[in-house]
Amino acid sequence: MKYSPSRWLPFEEGIRVIQEEMEDLLRRQSEQDVDLSAEITALQDRLEAEKRKIASELTPWRKVLVARHPNRPYTLDYIAHIFDDFVELHGDRRYGNDQSLVGGPAMLGDYSVMVIGHQKGRTTKERQERNFGSSNPEAYRKAQRLLEMAERLGMPVISLIDTPAAQCLFDAEARGISEAIAATQLLMGGLRVPIVVVVTGEGGSGGAIAIGVGDVVMMLEHAIYSVIPPEGFAAILYKNAAPEQVQQAAALLRLTAQDALELGVIDEIIPEPLGGAHHDGIGMAATLKQAIVRRLEPLLALPVDELVDQRYAKFRAMGKWEVRRG
Repeated sequence: MKYSPSRWLPFEEGIRVIQEEMEDLLRRQSEQDVDLSAEITALQDRLEAEKRKIASELTPWRKVLVARHPNRPYTLDYIAHIFDDFVELHGDRRYGNDQSLVGGPAMLGDYSVMVIGHQKGRTTKERQERNFGSSNPEAYRKAQRLLEMAERLGMPVISLIDTPAAQCLFDAEARGISEAIAATQLLMGGLRVPIVVVVTGEGGSGGAIAIGVGDVVMMLEHAIYSVIPPEGFAAILYKNAAPEQVQQAAALLRLTAQDALELGVIDEIIPEPLGGAHHDGIGMAATLKQAIVRRLEPLLALPVDELVDQRYAKFRAMGKWEVRRG
């Protein structure tokens, strides 16, 4: 996986220092032809211990930062390491092609599937071309076209979510972003093929739920799923988006994978490599592939009517509440 130059998060300073010491020892060992294996092993132990310490101290806000890490694997990274024979399809056949959402048919082992997912981009130019992962209406109408194709061809759908939110500028509103989100959800709700959804990074508001209706919904360990970004919530709640207010907002939003599982919004948390997916993208892809296949195979055995009925019941059960009197 090709990543941008490493950008360390504020709380990863200990990892950065040890990593640089290890790289220096490896360089000296190579250039000077000396055996520094004992020192390198000691640093590796220190590095693992530091990663474990940081993992144990991840607050909701820190998880937001991990979910947004610029070196975190994106949809096209996962496609390259999980699927074979992927063919990207473009355009919504109405307005244009929005590169913030990619998709097309692929092979998952012996299964022909349709893959859709958000793509943020890594370089500044690519991020601009892909709207930083914030999709316009034509992105979701492209998704609808691919979902309908999957149903016609009997192909299960794999949906990978990683978006800060849907595009909310005037042009997106003018072209019907709300309708596009709702129509995509409606289509997924009744789609007569299995759907496996994974929140791989940011699950932001309508941009995420648009392609988040599935028979199984999973999240990576340090992904987030929220109705609004913490910064926006803090601005509304506290009339102030200062760092301390943003961190409080992140905790109140209950946006972590652990919160989502407790609330019944998702079915499973997929563990990440120590330190987060950005530390081992290839390892993360291998783990994700196993989880998708494990969850997909039982769905393929279900009668179609039962599959759709269970999906409907699953989402109808979310957010139930009761009024207690007396």
